[in-house]
Formats: sequence, C-alpha cells, structure tokens
Amino acid sequence: MEQMLLEQEKFIRLGFFFGVFALVALWELAAPRRRLTVPKAGRWGANLGIVVFNTVLLRLLFPMAAVGLALAGEEKGWGLVNILEIPTWLAAFISVAVMDFAIYLQHVMVHAVPVLWRLHRMHHADLDYDVTTGARFHPIEIVLSMLIKLAVVMVLGPPAVAVMIFEVLLNATAMFNHGNIRLPEGIDRVLRWFVVTPDMHRVHHSVHAPLANSNFGFNLPWWDHLFGTYFAQPPEGHEEMELGLDHFRDPKQVNGFIGMLKLPFARHIGEYAINRRW
Repeated sequence: MEQMLLEQEKFIRLGFFFGVFALVALWELAAPRRRLTVPKAGRWGANLGIVVFNTVLLRLLFPMAAVGLALAGEEKGWGLVNILEIPTWLAAFISVAVMDFAIYLQHVMVHAVPVLWRLHRMHHADLDYDVTTGARFHPIEIVLSMLIKLAVVMVLGPPAVAVMIFEVLLNATAMFNHGNIRLPEGIDRVLRWFVVTPDMHRVHHSVHAPLANSNFGFNLPWWDHLFGTYFAQPPEGHEEMELGLDHFRDPKQVNGFIGMLKLPFARHIGEYAINRRW
C-alpha cells in the first residue's frame, strides 16, 4: 500500500493540478474579478515556464520528495506523530494543520528577512493576478521551501497520506485563491473562515507595503486571525487596487522569463521587507 502511494503520488498531484487549473482558468473566463492589464499570452507563457522549470528542478534535486521521506519516517519511527499512539485520522488532521502553520511561518519569514524577500518578490512582482500567479516562485525560493518542508516532515513524522493530502490541498488552494474569479460577497464572507479566498489573498498582493504584509495564509485562514495579520478588504476596492511592487513596473522585467529570474539581484529592495520598516 505504501509503495503504491509513493509510485502514484506524482500522478495524483499532477491530476489535481491540471484539474483545478482548468477549472479556475475557465472560471476566470466566465466571471473575472478584475480586468487584466498585461497581455495574457506572454504572462502565462513566462509563469507556466517557471512552473515547468521548478518541477523539473525539484525532481532532479529531491527524487524522494516529502511523501517518500514521510514513508521512511513511518518505517523507522521518526518524528513526534510516530511517537504518539493516536488514531491515523487524528494524526493526519493534526499533521495537515501543523504543516499549513509551518507554511504560514515560512511566508512571514520570507517577508521579514530582506535577503529572502529578494527571492519572494518575484511572486509579488506580477502586474496581474490570476491562476498562474499562484505557482510563480523563484527556483531558489522553491528549493529553500522544499528543504523547510522536508525538515518539518522529519521533525513531525506525519503519515505519508497526510503529506500527500497537504501537498494536493496546498497546490489546489494556491491556484484557487490566486484566481481572478468573482465570488458573491456573502459566500466569500462565510468561505474565508475556512479557506483563504481570492479576495482575501489578493489584498496580500497590493502594491502598498502594509497590505502586502498581511493575509499570509495560503490554505487555512486561521493563522492570520490568530496572529493579527488579517486585513479584510483593500480600501480602494478590488477592481481599483494596484497590484505588484512599486519599483518594478516594466512588464518585460517582471513578466518575462529571464527578467523574473533576475529579479532577486536587482539593486533596489524597497520598503516591503518587514525588517526594513522597523
């Protein structure tokens, strides 16, 4: 069973990725939240090119990945969850919540440490906001993120199935909450108590630094409420809010494949990194 899970994991993840991507992309066509400002073909080509590059890079550097490490942990009894004698369903629930909290802390960290912000700002520099933005991360940040994830798996010792569920949920919700999609206000108000919605996360992509340093959650919204980083709505409204970073407005620089890879090395760091404003 465990070997089958390991063998099928990449196909399960790819299936959910393409399924959710297609659903959100069609939703964006049917009910867009905002008018796009940059030609879609060029942006999508560059953003999806980064996704393919990062996927190949991770497979080359980490062939076992997080699910494989979790299987090894179960076999050898590594980690806190494996020490505790609790039902598998409870271990899985706790593990998914703890791993999501770790992602929240990681997200705060890449905003707080200037050298890490240099990497993360590639994600924020997108001049528009849609399903492809959710997977647009610099390759160096992706590698660091995987190292952090593997460290969490080693310490926590989650069931392998919980790791797979978490990976699928994280990818799916990242595409959903970056979608340029319109939700009825009442549904959004209720839904954002259980999952990060597009309107909630779009605030985080505001050009204004205080808003960009709020709403750090990717999947579960509870951590933002608990730690006081929740901001409900942009003052200017979602249709009028300006996205991206104030010092990076050239589409060729921020929405081109090579330009995106060069962004961490641009001299100006701006006032977005939290520590720059303390």
